[in-house]
Amino acid sequence: MIQRLLVVSLSILLTLEPVGAQSGGSAPSQMPTVSPAPFEGWKRIGNPYEPRDVTPASFENTPRIHQLIRAGNLYLSLSDAIALAIENNLDIELERFAIPLAATETLRAKGGGLPRGILFTLATPPPGVGGPLTPLITAPATQSTPGTAVSANALELGVLAEAQENLSLTGTIPYSNGSQIPAYDPVFTASYNWLHQDVPQPETFQALNDVLAGHIQTGNAAYQQGFSPGTQVSLAFNNTQQNLTSLENTYNPYIASNLALMVTQPLLRGFGREVNRRFIRIGANEEKMTSLLFRQQLIETVYGVVRLYTDLVALTEDVKVKEETLAFAQKLFDDTKSQVDEGTLAPLELTRARAQVSGSRQDLINARGLVDEEEAIFKNVLTKRGNEDAEVRSAHIIPTDPLVVPAEDQVKPLDELLADAYKQRPDLGQAGLQIENSQLSLKGSVNALRPELDVVAVAQNNALAGSQNLLAATIANSQYLGGFGTVLDQLATRKNPTYEIGLQLTLPLRNRVAQADAVRDELQVRQTQVRERQLRNQVQLEVEDAVIALRRARASYDAAVETRKLQEESLNDEQIRFSEGVSTSFFVIQYQSYLAQAKSAEVAAQSAYLKARAALERAVGSILDTNRLSFDAAVNGRM
Repeated sequence: MIQRLLVVSLSILLTLEPVGAQSGGSAPSQMPTVSPAPFEGWKRIGNPYEPRDVTPASFENTPRIHQLIRAGNLYLSLSDAIALAIENNLDIELERFAIPLAATETLRAKGGGLPRGILFTLATPPPGVGGPLTPLITAPATQSTPGTAVSANALELGVLAEAQENLSLTGTIPYSNGSQIPAYDPVFTASYNWLHQDVPQPETFQALNDVLAGHIQTGNAAYQQGFSPGTQVSLAFNNTQQNLTSLENTYNPYIASNLALMVTQPLLRGFGREVNRRFIRIGANEEKMTSLLFRQQLIETVYGVVRLYTDLVALTEDVKVKEETLAFAQKLFDDTKSQVDEGTLAPLELTRARAQVSGSRQDLINARGLVDEEEAIFKNVLTKRGNEDAEVRSAHIIPTDPLVVPAEDQVKPLDELLADAYKQRPDLGQAGLQIENSQLSLKGSVNALRPELDVVAVAQNNALAGSQNLLAATIANSQYLGGFGTVLDQLATRKNPTYEIGLQLTLPLRNRVAQADAVRDELQVRQTQVRERQLRNQVQLEVEDAVIALRRARASYDAAVETRKLQEESLNDEQIRFSEGVSTSFFVIQYQSYLAQAKSAEVAAQSAYLKARAALERAVGSILDTNRLSFDAAVNGRM
């Protein structure tokens, strides 16, 4: 009954329509499903012995990505990019399978089995090639002032260790199993045996022809089940039929049967519902943890998509800057050539102008190459098949959302941000559940220290029936004459009962194995608590650092805007001087390079600010709400 209810609940859970999902009635859910067990007809009998059908893994992209491709271009907004990642990203797909996998933990524990464990490893999307002025980009070919890179998160600042991908607090060494759990699933056993036997006898009065020949049949059946207080119950029905050439047996052939009920109740080790149901509670907590781990993977993926998209927009804008720079350099070259032809400028100025054109063209080639690299990485995050899809591979991504920096920041005080992080971050939630599970496991280890003291009670009815042995000297009792019906009547009316009750004591005199397990498990619980404290401290540092990075990014952006304006004025003034013949192309080229670098620096500062804001949302755990994402829709992959 328990198994049936669990399978029904699991089936309903895995087939529910997601709240807030815009499915349009056609897009199927991507949540892996387990087929429910049949509850009617002959198939119901075979329920426990048949595997369930599990949804196969799908490696086809959702239609959304092809719907966004027009005229060979993939027109992509940030919301579309996030939706594509949630529908197609394989890291998220792995975590989808983890949710029904955890449900099997609870099912296994309800049958009396031990949990097999779940994985706490999450994946972070690749960082991409970065935006303009990142360390991955070589110095520009044209002369320019050095740019300033702005870190957008704690890892770039170097104040945090490498991002934690494995969120397990318990380590790689498992806890001991503790006291034994009863087998909750009932078991029915049956056996039948037929035997023919000839045994020579030393005395002639024991058997006919000095050989004891016999046909013996045994047919037994038993039912066993355990219960949460630790109680073990077994009911056995045993039957033996013998037909012997014996001169001594009063009954031949005869049937001997008994019906026995045995109850064993632990009083020390293995006693109590709390101890014996600990793995069921652990399994239920693991189901909650996989949902939290999915949410954490969702946060990591959305954050990675925001970074990749922001960098792609920045790189695309930087290409425009490089194109403008090349156009200006080409115009300067044309103007300089005209003046050299007229004899108003020295030929050296033409060489300088030509070098500027060549360098600007090289910068443009580099910028376009970085866009192509970023696109290839981005497509791999947004699709299940990477660039294996020819249409996707050939499509050029056109980001449709510009880089927009708000006029002013609206950031809560640090204390409020930390309070929000403690409440919203799923990694902290699942860490608390891990500690609870480790404490539940410790209860079993402590309980295993106790001696075994069991009460054993047996109630048995015995029965005998047969025919008068004509070779025997004694006369059979008439109440035992008959067949199997007589046996059943005796068992039902308890003609020959047997009752037994007793205590069984197993007392380890040193108990070092159980002591070592209990101490080790308690030490591991303490380690888990320390790791949880480390995680909380890291959350504090991430939030505080994200606020600092956001302030730096804002200041850098304001400075970059001011620098770009000043460089535009400087270049404009120098162009006027050049046209009046009081300056040379060298200074115009120099100021033009300064302006190009200032524009790239402004784009980089915009990108750094938006990534810093996303890093703060990730650190607080609000990035899903900021992007208006439904968790249920994300689980089902129907955005």
